[in-house]
Amino acid sequence: MIAVIQPSRLSGTLQAPASKSSMQRACAAALLTKGKSSIKNPGHSNDDKAAMDIVQRLGATLTINNEALLINSKGVNPVSTEINCGESGLSIRMFTPLVALSEKQITINGSGSLALRPMDFFDEVLPQLEIRVQTQNGKLPLVIQGPLIPKNIMIDGSLSSQFLTGLLMAYAAKDAKDVSITVNNLKSRPYIDLTLNVMKQFGMKVPENRNYESFYFGSQPINPSAHQPINYTVEGDWSGGAFLLVAGAIAGNITVKGLDVLSTQADKAVLQALIDCGAGISIEPSHIELRPLPLKAFHFNATDCPDLFPPLVALTTCCKGTTSIEGASRLTHKESNRALTLQEEFGKMGIEITLQDDLMLVKGGTGIKGARVHSRHDHRIAMACAVAGLNADAEVIIEEADAINKSYPDFYSHLEKLGASQKYTGTPVNH
Repeated sequence: MIAVIQPSRLSGTLQAPASKSSMQRACAAALLTKGKSSIKNPGHSNDDKAAMDIVQRLGATLTINNEALLINSKGVNPVSTEINCGESGLSIRMFTPLVALSEKQITINGSGSLALRPMDFFDEVLPQLEIRVQTQNGKLPLVIQGPLIPKNIMIDGSLSSQFLTGLLMAYAAKDAKDVSITVNNLKSRPYIDLTLNVMKQFGMKVPENRNYESFYFGSQPINPSAHQPINYTVEGDWSGGAFLLVAGAIAGNITVKGLDVLSTQADKAVLQALIDCGAGISIEPSHIELRPLPLKAFHFNATDCPDLFPPLVALTTCCKGTTSIEGASRLTHKESNRALTLQEEFGKMGIEITLQDDLMLVKGGTGIKGARVHSRHDHRIAMACAVAGLNADAEVIIEEADAINKSYPDFYSHLEKLGASQKYTGTPVNH
């Protein structure tokens, strides 16, 4: 699908999308929490759909009732010999240890860019937990056979925190006692806070967090409420919401609802970037208001929130001066190599981006040119180009624009509700 974004002024009020980080973790926790769980405000992105399909293949039953997702589970009891994670990096990393709770041999597959992402982690760590694992030279498909036996292990947390999320949930499901998972160089710590919070809300055994360097499972019993019906509400998504907030800061007076300012989501840090660049922003408990003001360059550390790079680059195009963003090394193993992709695609719009080791330097305030760009099949690149296009001097044409379905299928329709002028050719976007 091709999207054509016209220079536009925005206005209006919008509800933020549901967080796929919160949604997918809730699906996993509901699978492990024997009994009934009600998940309110469920997402419907491709990644969310992948998680829902996985928990069904692992033995849970799902129904939708009054805008809530109802999951009934007896624990991991696979009814299929294969699960498919689609293009979801979180699903492959989180659910693989959960698959290994079963004694059955299961093949784990994926599609698109996920098939190219490194899976060496599983080859290195899972055998230490008595799990038989086979990869294709560190790539998909994985063939897994448990059962997982919790042990004291040490893992590398520099590539992603998502591996740790799966191990924490698997250890909790096995009622691990007197064992620790030690982590070196853990990145994206706020996402582990989110994991631990979801585990707590679902009555799972929550380990002691020892300064994010180790997670200790003591001898305490599982929460007695673990088998009671669970009610969980999926948070608004700060990752998708960041694009809306940036759009408001550069292209109009808008109000965004549904983003919890007390959330543990890492991408909440976009608020600090907006404040630092001088954006017109008013933060209230129930909503956030944005209005365009002259913006200035700023420095931001995105090491713990690398998904903010695309919306921040869209923001910096309108910030006078050179903005520096730390954490560029975290962008290599995303849906695309996002550092190079941002440099190349925004370069087509006349924006100069320089990469220096772990730094991304963006020269802003020079004007955005209309251009033909490509999402590289990366949802966040598509959204970043669309937001920047709101302030371009001519239309921005985005090829493979339907990449947004991975995380935020309503993105273009939401921009349209706020007054963005756009049109599509090819297959319509999934609303």
